This record gives sequence, structure tokens and C-alpha cells, in this order.
Amino acid sequence: MDVIRLLAIRDTPLSVDEVMASVGDRAAGGTAVFVGTVREQDHGKQVARLSYSAHPSALDELRRVAEKVATDFPVTALAAVHRTGDLELGDVAVIVAVACPHRGEAFAASRRLIDDLKAEVPIWKHQLFADGSAEWVGACE
Repeated sequence: MDVIRLLAIRDTPLSVDEVMASVGDRAAGGTAVFVGTVREQDHGKQVARLSYSAHPSALDELRRVAEKVATDFPVTALAAVHRTGDLELGDVAVIVAVACPHRGEAFAASRRLIDDLKAEVPIWKHQLFADGSAEWVGACE
């Protein structure tokens, strides 16, 4: 679909500017962007760092999710990028952006995009906590 402007899974830092530039569209009255970052606590435990791993099919699954969102909403432009590898506190882990004719549509479509990405794209998070414990999370957060 030509409304899908940028899809990537990268082991290098992500750029909000790159994502915003990719979804710029004169037909859009609203663009919603979500930026997910590594937080310092999860489940009441101090996070030291984390690592994301992606299945080889992850980009294909990301495309499937993006195409579904673009079909279900009046999307004029869409982008989604996710990090893999080791991340530190505050690092950007995921960025999604959706442009639509109206703001409500853009908010709803971007919410669906990030929620479906987290639920359906095979990207796993390995969290390492300050107390030395660790956990794997089955879908990206």
C-alpha cells in the first residue's frame, strides 16, 4: 500500500524526525505519533537495561499489521519502526505515526497500530533488573 511510508526493525537508534518526515501528507488534517521509551521500573522493580530480539518474520508481520490499520482507517500515511538489540533507560524503543484526514481518526489508528504491533509482531523483550533478576516478555512493550 502506498500509504505505508516507512516500516523498519533496526538495531540502530530511531529518529522521530525521520518518522515524522515520512508521514507528512497534505491530505492529512491530523498526525498522531507514539514514542515508546525504556522506562526505569516495571512490575515495581528497577530496570537496569533491556534487549529486544526479533523473529526473522517480524518485518513481514509488521507489514501485515500496518496494512490492516491502513484498511480499517482512512490513513493517508503510516510509519512504524522498532529497535532491536541492547537499550538503556530512556532510549527510544518504538515509534509509530499515522496521518489521517481528521485528528480522531489519526488517534484511533495510531492506537490500533501500536497495540497490534505489541500483540502480534514477534519481537521479544529481555528485561534485566537492578536486583540481578531478569524476565522475557513475549511481545514487545
